[in-house]
Amino acid sequence: MQTITLKVEGMSCNHCVNSIEGALKEIGANGSVSLPDKTVTVSFDEKKLNETAIQEAIEDQGYDVVK
Repeated sequence: MQTITLKVEGMSCNHCVNSIEGALKEIGANGSVSLPDKTVTVSFDEKKLNETAIQEAIEDQGYDVVK
């Protein structure tokens, strides 16, 4: 398992948290959102997923992953 933390803009409420965490579960990742820090910490199997797929799942929900 690998864990990464991504900076994500546009999150403001519990709906945002549920939206992102749900999208990550759909692709097989485990995510934890911190609204105050504007971050998402994601644990995933690097044999099945990569950082690009995780970023796309978050961005597909309408949020911006900041590099």
